[in-house]
Amino acid sequence: MNTQDTQIFYLGTYTEGASESQGIYKYELNANGVARQIGLAVMSENPSFLALSADRKFLVAINEVDNDDGVGTVESYMVFEDTLILLNRQSSGGGHPCFVNVNKEGYVLAANYTGGNVGLLKLEEDGPLSELMDVQQHTGQGTTDRQEAPHAHSAWFNPIDGDIISIDLGTNELWFSSIDGDGQKLIPATPEKLALNPGDGPRHLTFHPNGKWIYVANELSSSVTRLDRNKDGSYSMGSTVSSLPAGYSEANTCADIHISSDGKFVYVSNRGHNSIAVMKVNEDDGTLKLLGNKGCGGEGPRNFSLSPDENFMLIANQHTNNIVTLSRDPSTGMLKYVGQVQAPTPVCIIF
Repeated sequence: MNTQDTQIFYLGTYTEGASESQGIYKYELNANGVARQIGLAVMSENPSFLALSADRKFLVAINEVDNDDGVGTVESYMVFEDTLILLNRQSSGGGHPCFVNVNKEGYVLAANYTGGNVGLLKLEEDGPLSELMDVQQHTGQGTTDRQEAPHAHSAWFNPIDGDIISIDLGTNELWFSSIDGDGQKLIPATPEKLALNPGDGPRHLTFHPNGKWIYVANELSSSVTRLDRNKDGSYSMGSTVSSLPAGYSEANTCADIHISSDGKFVYVSNRGHNSIAVMKVNEDDGTLKLLGNKGCGGEGPRNFSLSPDENFMLIANQHTNNIVTLSRDPSTGMLKYVGQVQAPTPVCIIF
């Protein structure tokens, strides 16, 4: 439970290879920005991405695996004190699911990276997951060696209309759809796809609160692309801004992206440069300006999250097994190092 003095968050991890992780962990963040591990909430295999139901009673995790049948799994848990109680586990619809999302109606989207598709499930009223209801299969390829086939990397519910935007790094496109009237199928939109700049390799996105703009983090080109919403509800591609300082030419990939609730600042994680890019939003046209890059205090910032009060940013540094806390100035958007806590192969932080 979040109180005025502490804020609870959960950590998804990788458990394979040399990782010391056993599953999903529970942490707390105090009012000074100091994080502390409460303990292992539940054992799970590669629960690399997490989502909470709207009422926070249930937590959904994907298992980033490729089982004998070529698919990964999605798990549903009941939140109970400092533990998570497994309710059930279902097919994600494809291999190596890497992202999961839940909307207020309980619909669940699982993005399957090697499967190149998105699975649709639903949380039942008492928490278990339905069987897999539908799969949106992507087709095509991009222009780089990482884009030889579809690689669905995330799937989002648009807060404006509830429609679905799936991001495919492999096809270099955003795929648009909606849930049919019976609540069982994913129906392609018209137009169904939007191509980004060649070689971008889009990964995650964030919605501006005014509903006019979406910002897409491009993993392969280390950049952020603005999308503009048209009158008919479709989107057009706007300008693209690098997430790296001028002159930096070493290897880097972007991972995660978030926007402040006032819509003034966009933040992007850089793996390689190992930094958080701080970008200011032009309130007139939505263009971004890179204000600077703040070191993330570790290597491989896979995912990060703003605390519910947005006073702090927590960064999951996958390769250095630590979570770093940065304080955030809401007026300037700039970040300052506060501290860190050990974490086993951290991947996803969710409050």
